[in-house]
Amino acid sequence: MSPRVRPRPPVPADLPELPTSLRGAGRVLDARLHLLDRQILDVDDVPVTTLDDLLVLTADGGELTTGEQPAFVDQLLTGPVLATRVFGGRPPASRWVRIPWADVTDVGVAVTLGVRGEGLDATWVQRWLRDHVIARIPGGRHDPG
Repeated sequence: MSPRVRPRPPVPADLPELPTSLRGAGRVLDARLHLLDRQILDVDDVPVTTLDDLLVLTADGGELTTGEQPAFVDQLLTGPVLATRVFGGRPPASRWVRIPWADVTDVGVAVTLGVRGEGLDATWVQRWLRDHVIARIPGGRHDPG
């Protein structure tokens, strides 16, 4: 007996555009292998944060519940997840910093964005440390270069 084949539902036209490096037939991304825990770089190749999770939606805009529905990555999620990785659980949704998938321009060794990192909420901790801690250390306000 042959296996039952279900027709693939149509993909809506308003899905986010794929980054240029990901276009073309045959490119498949495994989220765990190619995306999660990767460094996120801004348009100037400056490190922004690491990718902790993904928001994956179905074609009709709902959250993915089974692997049988067509789905797409809507947002990259990052945030304070160290404690939850050590002790278990998951941070509340309000603690995630969300970066739209539309800002992604390349997925390689790192995930590259087409925007500057300074404008993202993901860098607020680094900016605060730079301005309030490092700047108070003698010589911390200038580039030693």
